[in-house]
Amino acid sequence: MDNIDKKIIRELQLNARISNEELAEKVNLSASPCLRRVRKLESSGILIGYTAVVDQVLCGLGMNVFLSVRLEKPDKEIMKNFEQAVSELDEVLECYLMTGSRDYLLKVVSNDLKSYEAFIRDKFSNLPGISSIESSFAFGHVKQQQFMPI
Repeated sequence: MDNIDKKIIRELQLNARISNEELAEKVNLSASPCLRRVRKLESSGILIGYTAVVDQVLCGLGMNVFLSVRLEKPDKEIMKNFEQAVSELDEVLECYLMTGSRDYLLKVVSNDLKSYEAFIRDKFSNLPGISSIESSFAFGHVKQQQFMPI
């Protein structure tokens, strides 16, 4: 990845709907070489997709909760089953395998406390292999960035 590729990535992160002609102009290339570079970044897996950024509060999902999870026994099969089950829950936006006293950290969104409680009672607590769950509620957003500092 050279400096032109990095410029292309920065521009696409700022506006993924930019036309190839506009993108080419911004990175000082003609349209055809620019498109070839974008396709190469896509095929190499550096560019993995394009998405719309949604206002979570206006969509009725104003509550952010971070769940720390400890598994009963972090063996390969239990971890695989837990990760598969988590991947099927729409409320879970992110899930990280962690070091330290907890095995996983998850970011969950919810409408309100009542719907979060229903999520925990009806969905999450039924997942395989969970020993303990600790919820931490975010008071507010300080920084949210989709932009990778390339």
